[in-house]
Amino acid sequence: MSKTWSLKTKKIHYSKQKEAMIKRLEDDLKDRMGEKKPTRLAHSLSVARTAEQMALVYGVDPYLARCAGILHDWDKVLSEQEQIEEAKRLGIDLGVDYHLVSPLLHGMCAARVLPELYPELPASVFQAIDRHTLGNADMSDLDMVIFVADAIEPLRRDVEAIRIQRKMFERREPLHELYWTSFSQGVAYVINTERYLYPGTLAIYNELVLWRRSQQKLR
Repeated sequence: MSKTWSLKTKKIHYSKQKEAMIKRLEDDLKDRMGEKKPTRLAHSLSVARTAEQMALVYGVDPYLARCAGILHDWDKVLSEQEQIEEAKRLGIDLGVDYHLVSPLLHGMCAARVLPELYPELPASVFQAIDRHTLGNADMSDLDMVIFVADAIEPLRRDVEAIRIQRKMFERREPLHELYWTSFSQGVAYVINTERYLYPGTLAIYNELVLWRRSQQKLR
């Protein structure tokens, strides 16, 4: 865990039914990841706790945030090629060579498979899982919580970009500003490391820029 940032938590009292569902999801994830990907398992559970606490701050259902956080990296147990084959099977086509966008596929794939495993969960949970890699110009509050929680959870490396986002959360800055910072810093990271930038990411970035500009004119 980061030595410079810890998540301040508030205890949430769920119904027995919801507590049972959370335990089921965590147990299923442990069965799926525990031996193969213990670090990914720890990250997923940390994202879930972070998302839950963010949800309390931003008026989002903490139960849905917890569930989406637990499941968001469900398909990270698969190899890159297995994720590509799964994307093909599910009809996911981003219009470019799959190997160029393989880091984006696991959320999209999981969001199409998980509803069959957990029909008790609403579509909003699976949408947040779907969007946690690529993002979207029209994110719900739950979508934004999962996207940001994935970046700032305490097990993430303590780098400047993440420190900025964590401080924004601690200051309770607006959720859409926190999402914008997380998304745009992610784009900057891809550019600075000279990695492939998916054209859809640039399209989302431009839509967000124009939306922010329109909001500024209204002030």
